[in-house]
Amino acid sequence: MSLFRDDGVVLRTQKLGEADRIITFLTRGHGRVRAVARGVRRTKSKFGARLEPFSHVDVQFFARGSELVGRGLPLCTQSETIAPYGGGIVTDYARYTAGTAMLETAERFTDHEGEPAVQQYLLLVGALRTLARGEHAPHLVLDAFLLRSLAVNGYAPSFGDCARCGMPGPNRFFSVASGGSVCVDCRVPGSVVPSPQTLQLLGALLTGDWATADACEPRYVREGSGLVSAYLHWHLERGLRSLRYVEK
Repeated sequence: MSLFRDDGVVLRTQKLGEADRIITFLTRGHGRVRAVARGVRRTKSKFGARLEPFSHVDVQFFARGSELVGRGLPLCTQSETIAPYGGGIVTDYARYTAGTAMLETAERFTDHEGEPAVQQYLLLVGALRTLARGEHAPHLVLDAFLLRSLAVNGYAPSFGDCARCGMPGPNRFFSVASGGSVCVDCRVPGSVVPSPQTLQLLGALLTGDWATADACEPRYVREGSGLVSAYLHWHLERGLRSLRYVEK
């Protein structure tokens, strides 16, 4: 029997039996972890209130054997709140739907339990903090998170130089299958011609240029969100269920 301690974000919860839940975390040191939390659905349980989606917690696990992720699910035996991001997210529909899409994305990009994914974890914590504080429009925060998640997982799109031959940008065509912006010679069937302002917006979101992103017109924001969604869908091989509810 072993004890493990880590900090993580609650991605989702599932009912188990009459009073228990299975909690899915994205942790700093162990990546995605599923654990059983006993008695958290009882009305008097203060422990359960700390284990809701969007919560950033310091959590203790009790596992059989020397590894946290093994044959059976570990037990979540203790939890302390680091930051209750849910309080600033669940009361606003736009923030809630954007945040839900972030949690689903983080879970999809960490499909192997027990494998550390520190960059993805840090991206999620930073995005939830920004979303909860209302520093930028929720859909912009979401698109920035999706683009950076793609980048840290090896799928960084190009919004300037040609993704195939490297020709310096700006290039007017965009191909999801080719990896982003492409030149005239490298364009393939299915390429689209987005507005230059849209590509500038997406580049700003990827690099963290919020002054440019916040000043962008709504029509370019909508077009950019469509490109981000298509690019994410291509690399995940299926779309996110939560994206259909996000306000644009």
